[in-house]
Amino acid sequence: MSNSPADSALVRAARGLEVPRTPVWFMRQAGRSLPEYRKIRQGVAMLESCRRPELVTEITLQPVRRHGVDAAILFSDIVVPLAAAGIDLDIVPGTGPVVAEPIRTAAAVEALRPLDATDVSYVAESVRLLLPELGATPLIGFAGAPFTLASYLIEGGPSRTYLKTKAMMYGDPQLWHTLCSRLADITLTFLRVQIDAGVSAVQLFDSWAGALSEADYREYVMPHSTRVLSGLADAGVPRIHFGVGTGVLLEAMGEAGADVVGVDWRTPLDRAVSVVGPERSLQGNLDPAILFAPWEVVERETRRVLAQGRAARGHIFNLGHGVMPETDPDVLTRLVELVHSV
Repeated sequence: MSNSPADSALVRAARGLEVPRTPVWFMRQAGRSLPEYRKIRQGVAMLESCRRPELVTEITLQPVRRHGVDAAILFSDIVVPLAAAGIDLDIVPGTGPVVAEPIRTAAAVEALRPLDATDVSYVAESVRLLLPELGATPLIGFAGAPFTLASYLIEGGPSRTYLKTKAMMYGDPQLWHTLCSRLADITLTFLRVQIDAGVSAVQLFDSWAGALSEADYREYVMPHSTRVLSGLADAGVPRIHFGVGTGVLLEAMGEAGADVVGVDWRTPLDRAVSVVGPERSLQGNLDPAILFAPWEVVERETRRVLAQGRAARGHIFNLGHGVMPETDPDVLTRLVELVHSV
């Protein structure tokens, strides 16, 4: 193995190649549970912090320094490209993204403008600052998938039921597909900016796709996610696709064009292999809540996940969702050491 991010354990596992050890990183690792993150973010709003390359660089590096993870993930947010494209929104602490004027009409969809690479030049600059700092450690770029972005825009914020989203999806499918098509373009541009700047892999988060049946996913969502993922087929970097509560969607999410399918904690990895197929790698999937249990429980469950992951052509160890803010950082560090030792 060379000393290049392109030949790192994470990229090799994503491609199904032999690795010296199982690579590990954590979703929401960039800050989240770290006291040094909370200190540096003090008094800086979330969206503003995503627009400051020096701050993004420091926050992205913090978990790599602290935990020794095998990849960094760019500190950003899935709504960053929406705000850059002119949507009036804010990330409200304790709530999440809140959209001032939800998009629910043809006129509102028509007013959604494309994203230009120059709109997110600060993202490219953040990547360029990070690469020399990271050296052989790969940097993962990411974006929100069209369905999840659409749900935020239509609902006006986080939702438990997605009633307004589904009302448009079922009630005006033409308008729905027009909106998702525009969001696919925005997402593709956002990911291209990160890839052109030098990230080694990308993850497409369809966080809320688990609210759908497989039939609805295939009809209303999959064409747009496929457009994003297939649009990156020539980019030369592995594509990871992840959603929460997506056990029944894993086969379709793989078919959408992923090299790696992220699996949440509800589906055992050896079972996921039989659904996703042998031609894709898997990422996951320790329940984030297990990190609050005694260490012997953490170790037992980690070994179980690693054993089940061996059924896949390649396995990237991760949690089955993001790191919870209350997580003890020392447990995460110890977890990384355990995965590497196994």
